[in-house]
Amino acid sequence: MAWPLVNLTVAFFFLIFLLSQSCLSISLPLLLPPPHPRARPAMVLPLFPSPKNTSTTFPDSSHRLLRSDSNSSHPYARMRLYDNLLSRGYYSTRLWIGTPPQRFALIVDTGSTVTYVPCAMCEKCGTHQDPKFQPELSSTYQPVKCNLDCNCDKDRDQCIYERQYAEMSVTSGILAEDVISFGNLSELSPQRIVFGCETEETGELYRQHADGIIGLGRGDLSIVDQLVEKGVISDSFSLCYGGMDVGGGAMVLGGISAPSDMIFSYSDPVRSPYYNIDLKEMHVAGKKLDLDPSVFDRKFGTVLDSGTTFAYFPEAVFEAFKDTIMKELNSLKQVSGAVPSYNDTCFSGISSDVSQLSKTFPTIELVFENQQKLLLTPENYLFRHSKVQGAYCLGIFQNGMDPTTLLGGIIVRNTLVTYDRKDSKIGFWKTNCSELWERLH
Repeated sequence: MAWPLVNLTVAFFFLIFLLSQSCLSISLPLLLPPPHPRARPAMVLPLFPSPKNTSTTFPDSSHRLLRSDSNSSHPYARMRLYDNLLSRGYYSTRLWIGTPPQRFALIVDTGSTVTYVPCAMCEKCGTHQDPKFQPELSSTYQPVKCNLDCNCDKDRDQCIYERQYAEMSVTSGILAEDVISFGNLSELSPQRIVFGCETEETGELYRQHADGIIGLGRGDLSIVDQLVEKGVISDSFSLCYGGMDVGGGAMVLGGISAPSDMIFSYSDPVRSPYYNIDLKEMHVAGKKLDLDPSVFDRKFGTVLDSGTTFAYFPEAVFEAFKDTIMKELNSLKQVSGAVPSYNDTCFSGISSDVSQLSKTFPTIELVFENQQKLLLTPENYLFRHSKVQGAYCLGIFQNGMDPTTLLGGIIVRNTLVTYDRKDSKIGFWKTNCSELWERLH
């Protein structure tokens, strides 16, 4: 059953990582972006095919991505992405668990360290896209027995987990191990992975359409960490989210050869448990915002989170951005957002053709410490007004009183993002993500 649009209240989950590296951790909410009806936090595994994106044209050089990292002998898992920011607020993929395999739709989330699905014994789980996982039907299923490295249930029989997200929804259950498959087009063979067999969920987790979450963050339970520990993939993964009106995209677990014109930012694995980038400047229509570079480095710094829908800046950055862009757009007619209480900044009288937006809206540049620049086109900071044709709203907001800079999925639409954990850097390359899956065959 589809998640009604009216229920798309902000589900920006910003999951706090497992700092203790134990098998159980209650993630306390640190970042709580303002509510928004289109917002949603996590993303999902196999990245599925979608219609061709005719809105944006990119150089046809993506054939360079068709092979795994030339410096690595490891295979990689190629997956399709489904969904989009407009209809769901997230991107998802498909994963198969058990023998014989049972299919699940999972939200792709770089801010989470646990992969979980609802299990048959869950009496407090919502109705999702696929049936609950039935452990008794899998010949390879095994619960993780209580041990010194995990938190245990009250009978000290099984390992358990619990995660709490910023908007206060909770998932909890037991930890189990089973064979996980990545689809028949993946080079990576099925692997035994520890995952969360969910027995209770609340809040947005209960109401979401997707079955669960695939955790791509840093931590022992992360599916990336487990595959790297097994030596079956190199310590890297990539995400590519389809553009406005199209969605879909591709995901790769493991290393791929980076295009020669991919730009990189250092990502300090010690600075925080999140995937940070070294943002120092922001330009709007070629004008540098008058900001102290340290504003992007406060609290958790500048965090790239695939499970968050929009972008959230500290107050000083947001005010400078809004002031500058409003001057650039002073000739446009402003209209109220679809939900007036959210006070969105929206403009009407614009072409419905996404490829024409750059004629009206300026480009934005994010400048890293190494002086490399990530170019943001209008589709990287706008979303369509759901009630007024030819109207668009800013997808950049103030992050409440939190000084952290949080960059969600909208910022990297039609951008291949490579999380090179081995070399502590994150790469960005503009491309047509909705067609990338076909080029990865």
